[in-house]
Amino acid sequence: MLAKVHSFVLQGIDAVKCEVEVDLASKIYDHPLIVGLADAAVRESLDRIRTALYNSGYQFPEQGVLINLAPADIKKEGSALELPITAGVLHAAKAITTDRHKKFLIAGELALDGSTRPIKGALSMAMLAAASGKEGVLLPPENAREAAVVPDLKVYAIDSVSTLVGFLNSVLDLEPTHVSDDEADPTTATYDVDFSDVRGQELAKRALTIAAAGRHNLLLLGPPGAGKTMLCQRLPTILPSLTRQEALETTRIYSACGILPKSISLMRTRPVRMPHHTASGPAMIGGGSIPRPGECSLAHHGVLFLDELPEFSRHVLEVLRQPLESGQVTIARAHSSVTFPARFMLVAAMNPSPSGRGTVDPRNASATDVVAMEKYMGRISGPLLDRIDIHLEVPAVTYRDLTSKVAGTSSETMRKQVERARLAQIRRFDAESTITNATMRTHQLKEHCKLNDACELLMKQAMEELGLSARAYDKVRKVARTIADLEGSRDIQPQNISEAIAYRLLDRRN
Repeated sequence: MLAKVHSFVLQGIDAVKCEVEVDLASKIYDHPLIVGLADAAVRESLDRIRTALYNSGYQFPEQGVLINLAPADIKKEGSALELPITAGVLHAAKAITTDRHKKFLIAGELALDGSTRPIKGALSMAMLAAASGKEGVLLPPENAREAAVVPDLKVYAIDSVSTLVGFLNSVLDLEPTHVSDDEADPTTATYDVDFSDVRGQELAKRALTIAAAGRHNLLLLGPPGAGKTMLCQRLPTILPSLTRQEALETTRIYSACGILPKSISLMRTRPVRMPHHTASGPAMIGGGSIPRPGECSLAHHGVLFLDELPEFSRHVLEVLRQPLESGQVTIARAHSSVTFPARFMLVAAMNPSPSGRGTVDPRNASATDVVAMEKYMGRISGPLLDRIDIHLEVPAVTYRDLTSKVAGTSSETMRKQVERARLAQIRRFDAESTITNATMRTHQLKEHCKLNDACELLMKQAMEELGLSARAYDKVRKVARTIADLEGSRDIQPQNISEAIAYRLLDRRN
C-alpha cells in the first residue's frame, strides 16, 4: 500500500514542501530503503523509527519498505522527517485508518521510547502551511507555541507516536495551541537595561540617538572603561519597536538555526549579536556545505556589535561590506545558492591604540603615539570606514560624572526623539516604509537632501580639507538629514551639516 504524508525541509531559512511517500514494496526490496537525496541523519532515522514503534506498541513492517522524499533534487537533512515517515509507515501498514493527515504538515524528531523532540524551522513550517492552505501543523510540544504565532492556523502538539496515531485516527481530541496577544505583540517588549545607567557621555548618547533615528552605522573610539560597550548594548532600547512582520522574520532565522529560546514564541526585542574577534568569515557571513545563517543574519533588524574592531581578521571585516550595502547575504554553492536577510545596524568600538592609551586626534598625541595609532587603525580598510556613517571619540569618564547624583538621559527620552524622527521618515518615503535616511537611494538623496548655499560652502570646505570620498560626502548629507529630522526641520541647516561633519572623526586624521 502507498501512503503520502506532507512535511517540509529547510533551504536556508525558508521552508520547502516535502512529500513523504511510503510504499510496502515487499516484492522489490528485502530491506527498508530511503531515496530522495537524504543525508546521513535522515538515513539513520529508520533505526530510530523502528525502535520507537516497537516501544510504542506498534510493529515496523517486516517486508521491504521504500520511502521516497520528494522533490528528489533537494537535499534533505536533519531529523524533522522522522515523524512524517512514521505516519507514512503506519498509514501504509493500516495502523492509521483515516486520511486526516492530508490536512496537516507534520514534522518532528523521535526518541527511542516513542516520544518527540523539537526540530528546527517550526515557524517557517507554519508559515508554509498557512500559505499552502493547510488546516494546521503537527509538531513536538516544544515547537508548538512558536508555530502558533502564525494566525488562522491550528497547531497541535504531538508528544509521542501514540498521540499521533490517536489524533489521526480521530479517537483522541487535542486542543490547538494558542499564544496570548501580549506574547505575540512586539510593541509590549521591555528591556532590563537603560541609558540612565551610563554615567556622563552625553555627547555619545547624542550620537547614538542620531544613529538610531536614521539607522546609521556607528564607530566609537576611546580608552578602556569609557563606557563604549555599555552604550552599544543599550542601543536597542531606543530603537523603534519591531513590527509584527519584522518580529516574524527575525524569529524564523533563530528558529531555522535551532537557537530560539524555549520560553519565547516570538522574538519581540531587537537582537544584539556580539561575535568574538576570533570569529571566522563563515561564522560572520554564513556558510557551510548546506548554507546556514551567520552573525550578520542573526542580527537582522537589530544590532551587530563588533568590540575591539581592529582585532578582527581583515578578511572578516571585508566580507561585511556587501551586506552593509545590500541588506542581504547570498551564499553560492555548486548545487544551489541561498540568500539570507541581513539588514542590521553595524556598531563597532575600539581603542585608539593596542595599549588603549592616547587620543584619536593627532594634534593632542606624541609622535610615538601617532605612529602606534596609525598602525593600529591601518588594520581597518578605508572602504569599510566609508560605510560607517558616524565616527565618535568617547573620552574617559570623569570623577565628577561617576559620583554625580543626577541621572543621565534615559532611554525613554532618547526613544521619543528617535520615534519622532522615524515618523518623519515614514511620511517622507510614503509606501517605502522600510527606507530610512541611512538607506536612501541616489534619487532619494538628491530629492530629500538638497543643500542651500551656506550648506554647500561648508561641504566644499570639508571635502577639500578632509579629503572626503564620494561615499563619505553622501554619508554626511544623510546624517545631516537625520539631525534635521530630530530638530523637526524641513530643510537641512548649516548647523546640521557642521554636526554631521564633526562625526567624520577618522576622515580628519588624513
